[in-house]
Amino acid sequence: MVIALPGTPADAPLMAWEWAMSLVQRQRAEADTTVDTGTAPLWVLVLAGSAELTAAGRRTELLAGDAALVEVGTVHRLVARAGSELATGDLRSVLGTAGVPNPLVVRAFSQRHAALRQLVDTCPPGAACSNPIWTRAYANLFGAAMVTAWLDDDGAAIAADPAVAAVLTAIAEAPGEVWTLERMARIAHLSRSALTARFQAELGKAPSDVLRELRMNEARGMLAESKHPIGAVAFAVGYGSTAAFSRAFASHHGMAPQAWRERRA
Repeated sequence: MVIALPGTPADAPLMAWEWAMSLVQRQRAEADTTVDTGTAPLWVLVLAGSAELTAAGRRTELLAGDAALVEVGTVHRLVARAGSELATGDLRSVLGTAGVPNPLVVRAFSQRHAALRQLVDTCPPGAACSNPIWTRAYANLFGAAMVTAWLDDDGAAIAADPAVAAVLTAIAEAPGEVWTLERMARIAHLSRSALTARFQAELGKAPSDVLRELRMNEARGMLAESKHPIGAVAFAVGYGSTAAFSRAFASHHGMAPQAWRERRA
């Protein structure tokens, strides 16, 4: 499922964002506690109390009802204040969030999206909601709610680029095939340098980075929803060896594929 960005002219090709998430967990802090740190993607909703988020050199105080989204690869630290309760997850846009603030902070998220807050409340305290049916069904809802809230408050329309969209569609349909910059450029009817410039303008990333994001998204789905060996997942998403896939996965997620699979089990 993909969610089209609001604010784009109705007659323009829409740049669609697909969101992914593997778990949401509720945590209560009896004392000031570092809840999350590192460079993995982070979504947090303050259910009660307050928290301090430091990301991209910016320190933000989050109050009850506030939510924040930190993009993958961003060094961050989340501290829950004593007596607080937080919901955290690894919500991320498969194609990145070019043009959106990082971190993205949405004030009064719980009040503005009461139904989504109720979904979070269905997760048992101290445990994780990691059923792939749950996470895949609701990732797009949470992601779209965050971005539309930002657009309502501060954002502007995000332009769509049909050349970039054509390449993304082709890759998404067959992420395991051999994808070179030359092949992507042929699909878009552009030179390699022109295509790279269009990707940077639209998504803030090079084509190779977006290809890796799409492959990692497919890999997460296979790891979460199947018992396929790691090697089978590696080849299915375009890696020539298990070792190469494991290195790429660990670099992107901060842990090896098997560890990621076991964490959400």
